[in-house]
Amino acid sequence: MNIKDQIQPKKLPSHVAIIMDGNGRWAKQKGMLRVIGHENGTKSVRDVVEASAEIGIENLTLYAFSTENWKRPKLEVQTLMRLLVKSLKREIKTLRDNNIRLLAIGNLNDLPKKAHQELLEVIEKTKNNTRMTLTLALSYGSREEIVNVVKELTNKVKNNIISVENIDESIINKHLYTQDLPDVDLLIRTSGEQRISNFLLWQIAYAELYFTDILWPDFKKKDLYEALINYQNRERRFGKTSEQLR
Repeated sequence: MNIKDQIQPKKLPSHVAIIMDGNGRWAKQKGMLRVIGHENGTKSVRDVVEASAEIGIENLTLYAFSTENWKRPKLEVQTLMRLLVKSLKREIKTLRDNNIRLLAIGNLNDLPKKAHQELLEVIEKTKNNTRMTLTLALSYGSREEIVNVVKELTNKVKNNIISVENIDESIINKHLYTQDLPDVDLLIRTSGEQRISNFLLWQIAYAELYFTDILWPDFKKKDLYEALINYQNRERRFGKTSEQLR
């Protein structure tokens, strides 16, 4: 049986998030500059986005650039921003043809002006697409996101816009960058590293975690299918017992 045919359409995760790790190590193993790894990583992005849309994933979030990534060598950061602009321009037709809506989360004002403008243009041009929502986490850090929520809610309590007693999970959700997205069901990290790296800490509270040794530029459709099959073979209890679920 084809690996894709093993996936059960009725048990697909509603929201898949991916930490795309390993571009630099992929390049280093081949004796290339790190930037070449990032360039090849964009091919995997296209592969995974197309595969996710084809199979019926409703929400896909990619960790493209963290708040900590600004500390990387200047040339690498400049290259990543250049690749962002280049990819957005190149993939707008693909997003439109596949009915995919683009969103972005993070401190987007920190992005270079050209990258920010290009991002906003693609978001605007795809806002009415309904097949899948592709979210790019750019200049994103989950702790910063949560700190911002605390500040905003504190200010609203101070100005009597909301009472402390009314603050619950749903209120917090409405103040997160991901307010329009469901919680993450499946979190995938490539490259063999087994950590979350400050990514969607609130949103992955009950996500299934999947780690693979494959470096991101080598992660293709079949690898996504394997992750989905692994997810579908797990029992998601959300604090309950197996007996309660049955």
